[in-house]
Amino acid sequence: MQASEVSRAVSAAISTASSLGLTADDAIVLNNSNKLALRLLPCDVLARVAPVAEQVAQFEVDLAQRLIESGCPMAALEPRVEPRVHERDGFVITLWTYYEPATPPQEISPADYAHALERLHAGMRKLDVPTPHYTDRVEEAQQLVANRDLTPELADEDRELLGDTLRNMRRVIGERGASEQLLHGEPHPGNLLTTKNGPLFIDLETCCRGPVEFDLAHAPEEISEHYPDVDQELLRECRILMLAMITAWRWDRGDQLPDGRRLAAEWLGQIRAELDRRAMADGGRS
Repeated sequence: MQASEVSRAVSAAISTASSLGLTADDAIVLNNSNKLALRLLPCDVLARVAPVAEQVAQFEVDLAQRLIESGCPMAALEPRVEPRVHERDGFVITLWTYYEPATPPQEISPADYAHALERLHAGMRKLDVPTPHYTDRVEEAQQLVANRDLTPELADEDRELLGDTLRNMRRVIGERGASEQLLHGEPHPGNLLTTKNGPLFIDLETCCRGPVEFDLAHAPEEISEHYPDVDQELLRECRILMLAMITAWRWDRGDQLPDGRRLAAEWLGQIRAELDRRAMADGGRS
């Protein structure tokens, strides 16, 4: 979220919480990306704030409720107010439980991470909700790469590499015909909280349908060693596809991720290395 919008977003969140009977005099910015995550004080509520035009807040609220009811390891909505989406001053605001980080700070073990993701997937398999397919997200990345106006700083050689990788990996993964289900979409460490109640997932705006390996591709590599029945070849392909997608997004002229261009250049190198390893492996099998 642009710096010029942050103060308005904070005011909108505080006003919304106060109107609902929560005592909110101050806010701490916990995260600022396409939406703002705030800790409202002294009521100790997590507020998520996004521009009205860029949100899927109602979908997140509805899906989170259903997953929590199914026993999934999901962060809960704020129990002191009605679970709904609020709109104020051009923003949508949702209110969630604030979880104190585990004390002392600790990393989630790969086994616990994998178990939490397995439980989330098990709960998601029970739900029939309309969601995009993972290839819709791939298509968004392809459109970015194809449009020089949207990605003006992307060099021609790198543009060709990303375009070819997105197209080829999308085709190869699709041809595998793997079983598909509802997915988190981006279950990376930034979307997993370490709490005294164990690991809890947050941020459902990227939910989509696809093979579980697409979700695993967003998690650290060692997680897949503890997740049952993983197709390792499919996972490697999903990792290359995921890397090409997030690299394309970092070249978007409107991208606001700090240090995004440096990361994009680093990831281009990783894509080339992965494709070289894949080509060598394919050559060895022929």
